[in-house]
Amino acid sequence: MRRLRHLTGQHRTPYMNRLLGGLLAFNAGAINAGGFLVVGMYTSHMTGFASLLADNLVLGHMALVLGAVGALLAFTIGAAVTAVLVNWARQNHLRSEYALPLLLEAVLMLLFGLLGATLNRQTPFAVPLTVLVLAFTMGLQNALVSKISSSQIRTTHMTGVITDLGIELGKMFYWNRTASPLESRVRANRIKLRLFGTLLAMFIAGGVVGAAGFKYIGFIWVMPLALMLLMLSLPPLHADFRRVRRRRALALKEAP
Repeated sequence: MRRLRHLTGQHRTPYMNRLLGGLLAFNAGAINAGGFLVVGMYTSHMTGFASLLADNLVLGHMALVLGAVGALLAFTIGAAVTAVLVNWARQNHLRSEYALPLLLEAVLMLLFGLLGATLNRQTPFAVPLTVLVLAFTMGLQNALVSKISSSQIRTTHMTGVITDLGIELGKMFYWNRTASPLESRVRANRIKLRLFGTLLAMFIAGGVVGAAGFKYIGFIWVMPLALMLLMLSLPPLHADFRRVRRRRALALKEAP
């Protein structure tokens, strides 16, 4: 529990990065699968939207082109907002540099759970507002994990994860000749194997849980996910709040 409380803290360890990555992969899988049942689109990875844009630009289906542009912009802006929040917190010497984007994601998911049925109105991008909100949220999360792990972990799409998993599996099953020097032998990175396997398993598990939740419960099902993210983000924010309050109290005492 102590480690869970500090998962979004300023000081990072590889173990904490892996644990947070697994939890956020579960969250992304749930949002991705559940969102598909709601809007008929996978909103956590942008490869499909980029292809959708190119295909329909050639075919002349401008409504679909606008939808793809909207999703791509929302995801990009979400990632940019994470960068702004993290860098602002660093410049102000806050411990909650990673908690702020997660707090914003939790708030958006809470709003999505409470107001999801009213977010189906069309936007100028010819897609429901739901699509833009989910794409923005996934961009926010993916950029957060990327900054935390120095771009080693991705949670909202599995293409790179599965590729890296396959590379390490290939190394693991590679047949080294007994006569070859030890330093030249091919060896799998067991830590990376566990990491990529965990991310993939958590994404799939989240997808199953998310699809079942949206199918049988509806929009309100995202509330537990939002509360989980909220709990992860609160400890660093609380620490910053206490530190700012102590500084103000000291400043008042020293004032003439």
